[in-house]
Amino acid sequence: MPDNKSITLSPLRRLFAPVRALFVGDASAGVLLILVAAAAMLAANSAFANEYDALINGQFAWYPHEKLKSLHYVVNDGLMAVFFFVVGLEVKREMIQGQLASAQARRLPMIAAAAGMIAPAIVFILVSGGGDYSRGWAIPAATDIAFAMGVLGLLGNRVPGSLRIFLLTVAIVDDIGAVLVIAFFYTEVDNLASFLMWMAASAGVLALMVGLNMRKVSVFWPYILLAIVLWFCVLNTGIHATIAGVLAALTIPLHRRDGNSMLEKLEHGLAPWSAYLVVPVFGFANAGVSLDGIGVENLLDPLPVAIAAGLVVGKQVGIFSAIFICDKTGFAPRPDHASWQEIWGITILCGIGFTMSLFIGLLAFPGNQLLIDEAKIGILTGSAISAILGFIVLRLSTEHPDTVANLESKG
Repeated sequence: MPDNKSITLSPLRRLFAPVRALFVGDASAGVLLILVAAAAMLAANSAFANEYDALINGQFAWYPHEKLKSLHYVVNDGLMAVFFFVVGLEVKREMIQGQLASAQARRLPMIAAAAGMIAPAIVFILVSGGGDYSRGWAIPAATDIAFAMGVLGLLGNRVPGSLRIFLLTVAIVDDIGAVLVIAFFYTEVDNLASFLMWMAASAGVLALMVGLNMRKVSVFWPYILLAIVLWFCVLNTGIHATIAGVLAALTIPLHRRDGNSMLEKLEHGLAPWSAYLVVPVFGFANAGVSLDGIGVENLLDPLPVAIAAGLVVGKQVGIFSAIFICDKTGFAPRPDHASWQEIWGITILCGIGFTMSLFIGLLAFPGNQLLIDEAKIGILTGSAISAILGFIVLRLSTEHPDTVANLESKG
């Protein structure tokens, strides 16, 4: 027979479950990112706008490389390599022993992620009309998992555990696609001889790291040292240096000789730094868009409208259609215990494209500040609409007590 205290506390625990969820796993990182983005927008449109611009874009008195001449460059070309390194570790772990380890488990998230990248690109091209905007086709193709998980944290038990896992898995596959897009479509070669020389150097360093893996070297420092060298070599090729982070991560051994997971230890050690330092700093350095001189006509230009449409319409249409077709044809069943309304809500949240979309936007329009700012406006608008609409749809869905139990077990 439960005592009065437990009867009194249970409703309270249920009432505050959504709040407590904000401090569980990826949700808190997403909430922090939301706050940082808001702070950047306020800073860029306040009396401190000049100070904000000087902090982010002011050129250093000394810098070792042209691509490291300001805080903006250091964050985007240097610090973000840590983020991509963690992404690479997560991808390798999931492919070997996680949600992507079997062909059957990979079917639905891979098809959904592919559809969730192709459909937004098509919507972008149709709405923008191509032309000068065509290089931005990949901007609405990415999903920001931290932001999306932040919204899920606010929903408490309204989302079944199977859909949370599905969202995480789709985001992992989405990250793989985004990395490939950056490597193949946003790489510029100014000097072929220099490119080939640094590519050869990069291949040599990568081969050394693979050799360490094959010899089962199970100490961290050789990998970290060579990863830094690889980053510098890739930086000089013209390929975006953050790709080095993914390549280096794939060489980290899954297990040490003693059987302990070397990869997971490194991932768990770096993930908090990536989530609570690297990504927020990136968000603060890139989300600040000065609205001074930008009128309604700019907000309704083809570029921001096309990006927002790609995120809000393209993402949910592509992913939902893929899940529906796979489920109805029997090729891959939809996530367990999830209604079509809940699946729809999750596909809407996939339209939150903050971090990777901002990153691709910078690569798509180098040197054209107006288009970069318009791209940011489209990203922020589309992401905000997706977050709000997804929250409303999922908030109106049924409760899942098992989700609350899982949250409380983590509390």
